Amino acid sequence: MATKIETVGILSPGDMGHVVGQVLRTHGLRVIAALQGRSLRTKTLAGQAGIEDVGTLDDLVQQADVLLSILVPAEAVSAAQTVAQALQATGATLLYADCNAIAPQTVRQIETIITAAGGQFVDASIIGPPPRKAGATRFYASGPGVAAFEGLNAFGLAVVTLGEESGQASAIKMCYAALTKGLTALATELLTAAQSLGVAAALDQEFQLSQAQLYEQLKRQLPSMPPKAHRWVGEMEEIAQTFAQVGLTPNILTGAADMYRLVSQTELAKRTPEDQTPPPTAAQMAEVLAQYLVKSDLGG
Repeated sequence: MATKIETVGILSPGDMGHVVGQVLRTHGLRVIAALQGRSLRTKTLAGQAGIEDVGTLDDLVQQADVLLSILVPAEAVSAAQTVAQALQATGATLLYADCNAIAPQTVRQIETIITAAGGQFVDASIIGPPPRKAGATRFYASGPGVAAFEGLNAFGLAVVTLGEESGQASAIKMCYAALTKGLTALATELLTAAQSLGVAAALDQEFQLSQAQLYEQLKRQLPSMPPKAHRWVGEMEEIAQTFAQVGLTPNILTGAADMYRLVSQTELAKRTPEDQTPPPTAAQMAEVLAQYLVKSDLGG
């Protein structure tokens, strides 16, 4: 792969990927995606971001210098396998950046898949929202391809390098998301429990007295979670694997995965990111979840 980065492929231009692509394109890079067979929403987001559709994955790997994999965590390995097949079929070489919220051991599995097919690899992780605002989002990177990936600093991304050992970038993401999304899961569960137990109003008053700052933060964050809950199931499971690997209990995060799985089964999850109407409040979410438990007999 040429050291100079001119064309970046996005796999796939969804909620995060299309914004990343837009930033790179705005800063002078050609940004491409293979949209054959993709949903209308994905194609629309890509179009809005100015991402060029090259059709097939074979065309994508032949034209891209760097390919950013930004997917649902559960799809990370299968996506790498598909890209590896395209690399072998075309003889293309590129830098494959796995930017997904996955465990270090999963990252190393993907690195083996990509390098065996002739590609180069970098472990990357994204902390922060889609990078619409400068400085709000960081791309941590480690692994053998880190020097080339660091070049994206010149094109609008904030890349923080952690050395040449694959797994380091993913490790920091796992630890960080254990706090942010783990806390969101815990808050969702306890508010739902309080609603089911008939003490929601009293708990609300106590939190305002003794945990006001944290409580207000959680109430701001919770309403945006349900449309993403299905994606966060896999992420919590990856964190659980990460912690188990170092001898810690995985159960805290598998429990968080269970909570997001529950949310994803309710009407709350039907809301799309494009919906501009006010989302349900944290209290309203708890009411919906408590009613769902009763209706589904999950509450005993």
